[in-house]
Amino acid sequence: MITAPASGQGKSMVTAALARLHRNAGREVRVFKHGPDYLDPMVLEVASGNPVYQLHPWMTGEDECRWRLAEAAKTADLVLIEGAMGLFDGDPSSADLAKLMGIPALPVIDAGGMAQTFGAVALGLANFDPGLAVYQVVANKIGSPRHGDMLRDGLPEGISLLGAIPRDEAMSIPDRHLGLVQPAELENLDRQLDKAAEVLKAAGLEELPKAVTVRTTEPARPEALLAGVRIAIARDAAFSFIYRANMELLRAMGAELHYFSPLEDAEIPSADALWIPGGYPDLHGGILAGNESMRTAIKAFYNSGKPILAECGGLIACMEEFTDKDGITHPLFGIVPGQATIARRLQGIGMHSLATTQGELRGHTFHRFTLGTHWEAVAHTKKQAGTGSELVFGDKGLVASLFYSYFPSAPSVVAAIFKGQPLTFHNDDEGTS
Repeated sequence: MITAPASGQGKSMVTAALARLHRNAGREVRVFKHGPDYLDPMVLEVASGNPVYQLHPWMTGEDECRWRLAEAAKTADLVLIEGAMGLFDGDPSSADLAKLMGIPALPVIDAGGMAQTFGAVALGLANFDPGLAVYQVVANKIGSPRHGDMLRDGLPEGISLLGAIPRDEAMSIPDRHLGLVQPAELENLDRQLDKAAEVLKAAGLEELPKAVTVRTTEPARPEALLAGVRIAIARDAAFSFIYRANMELLRAMGAELHYFSPLEDAEIPSADALWIPGGYPDLHGGILAGNESMRTAIKAFYNSGKPILAECGGLIACMEEFTDKDGITHPLFGIVPGQATIARRLQGIGMHSLATTQGELRGHTFHRFTLGTHWEAVAHTKKQAGTGSELVFGDKGLVASLFYSYFPSAPSVVAAIFKGQPLTFHNDDEGTS
């Protein structure tokens, strides 16, 4: 488990560079991401050359976590999990997942401006939870070899320094308001990852972790609830927040998946249902507004009454208008009346669920959007911890929300959405609808 004391310590790039280092050494590397995240896995897939899946005991379930790790271990020489936030942050935290799977945690600590205190931080992370194994740490962003030696010498007994990584441009990937920039937008990412791998090699991070055993049972195959259903999926630079597990579940349930680009294409593929996932429509408002044939096609699909699932950015694209960060207002797909805007700060963050009589669909929310519409919500999501919810809109065949869903958490609910079958929602504050 590659983790850190907090966000911003550099664990994402260290995980990617570590995957590339061992891949370049001829090893089979599999990487996973703890918790909900679309952007880090994109980079990790490029780094490792293998698909990346989410592991989260609450969202994906404990059994799926074990099964995915065990499946990866059948062929992999090294399995890495990139943690989320700080080691003990969240419920379940990265530490919780590591303990559940019986694997050690490897904290990446930003050592800039730190000397002997580095040892204190390492000691605290290692001893805070006696049930968690922490026997090595990584020092990131050291100022000199001498700095690295000081950090190594200051570590307490029982904790060793796997490596000390110097400041280097190869260890930095640009980000924006929702996380890392998508790999498709980065030039020479492969070359940078190779350089980053060399930085880690020089820093001594080639050592493999101790072997562990993960026991699991094969999950039951999903029912063919979507046999023969053709689903058109928006997928391009504006709509790219798609879990691999979601697509694999749809196929396992018998659906035919057909992709298209609302930015470039003029028509929607022939389909029985439409999925408009999240992404960065806020960065492409002008292009989406200018593609009048696509706007007309999506509006016609909605008017036909066929099922549409619109998630987060997908919902934003379905609004009549959207005002971007520069204050420019764009006409979009025109399904949901009203206007959406983007705020300077996050408006929604955390794990959420949507309760129905068909099952509880789990996922998360992470966005900066505000909505103004006269539509009334048919349901509200429930936040796993704390207060807050996301509105769920339903009209004709449309189900739309700023909530991102993890399909395998409730296959029956997903099948009902894409088949246009009625859903009965449970809302704690408002009863059943």
